[in-house]
Amino acid sequence: MLKGKENQPRAGVPQMGTGLKINNIKQLRISKGTTVLTEISAPINTKKQTISEDIKEAPNKTNVVKNISEDENTERKKTMDLMPPPPPPKLLPPAKATQSSTESHSKNSSTEADSKSAGKVKAAQTNAKNDSENDKKWVLADFDIGRPLGKGKFGNVYLAREKKSKYIIAMKVLFKAQIKTAEVEHQVKREIEIQTHLRHPNILRMYGYFHDDRRIYLILEYAPKGELFKELKAQPNERFDEVRTATYISQLADALKYCHSKKVIHRDIKPENLLLGSKGELKIADFGWSVHAPGSKRETLCGTLDYLPPEMVLGATHDHTVDVWGVGVLCYECLVGKPPFLATTYKDTYNKIKEADYRCPSYVSDGARNLISQLLVVNPEHRLSLAGILNHPWIVSNRTMEPTKQ
Repeated sequence: MLKGKENQPRAGVPQMGTGLKINNIKQLRISKGTTVLTEISAPINTKKQTISEDIKEAPNKTNVVKNISEDENTERKKTMDLMPPPPPPKLLPPAKATQSSTESHSKNSSTEADSKSAGKVKAAQTNAKNDSENDKKWVLADFDIGRPLGKGKFGNVYLAREKKSKYIIAMKVLFKAQIKTAEVEHQVKREIEIQTHLRHPNILRMYGYFHDDRRIYLILEYAPKGELFKELKAQPNERFDEVRTATYISQLADALKYCHSKKVIHRDIKPENLLLGSKGELKIADFGWSVHAPGSKRETLCGTLDYLPPEMVLGATHDHTVDVWGVGVLCYECLVGKPPFLATTYKDTYNKIKEADYRCPSYVSDGARNLISQLLVVNPEHRLSLAGILNHPWIVSNRTMEPTKQ
């Protein structure tokens, strides 16, 4: 066992520098028409109607406390670009036509032309008003901030409620100074770009974001039942039964299949990055190491040590099959209570990963062993596909929820 690893989340592999920097993180903004995700559906609007339209099953009641800090009072005054749009100019009445029987035809023609012109002007005003509403931005004063839900490397997550709609969300607060010091501005930007575009019941929604001088605020779907990791550790013998494990693995494979169809690789599958919704359904929550990589192989060493695939350990390029390896490691950990390549030293863990050297306890069924053996394969090309996971006999016979129809 690695020292201090029993009661703490596994330490991540040191991040590799990419050379990408943003000179001024205050300018961090995600354009709607980004070329990074041309194959992904249109980005979500950050207008205020978004939450009320998208969150349908969110609870309507919560104990909400005061905002994070009294110094946020200055943020309650919205800037001019956040004010409601000015009322559209009134249409001028059409000029009176000369009443004459000899000009009746001319009058009818003029009236028809005026009607068409007025219609065009009205349509233009409506479009302008809609564009103005779409340009509205969130500020912290739009939310009541409640209890903390968790703590991350660059900030915290809080329970929050949008004041107007009363809907419950999770507010992830990131500190710009810490992000800049760690030189991961590009990573945060990429996380926002990717997660705001994804739509799947087993992927945590990101409804939008905003920022001030010191912080970035991510507006996220609230997952009431918390981390899969904590749920796992709360079980007898710190492991799930095969029915529950098969259900989680089926949901995860379904979500990753959707991500891969959008050319998105997650690259950091582990229990700490998976949440549970109100019905106990699994949701992929953290896309900090994800990448949009259509038709190319990656070289970045990223993720968590216990979940690293052999190709990363060996310094080779990798593709979407790294996520398949991660599913295999997660399946083993859910059934056994610890990762398959856990060792006393990092070096031993690396060596075990390179050889796919693991042992299944006797209580793991033959069906589960068969699935894991097809996922923890050194050669990425020989790993079972995500569709193969969803159709594996052990998964089909044990899962309690059917995959979505994509």
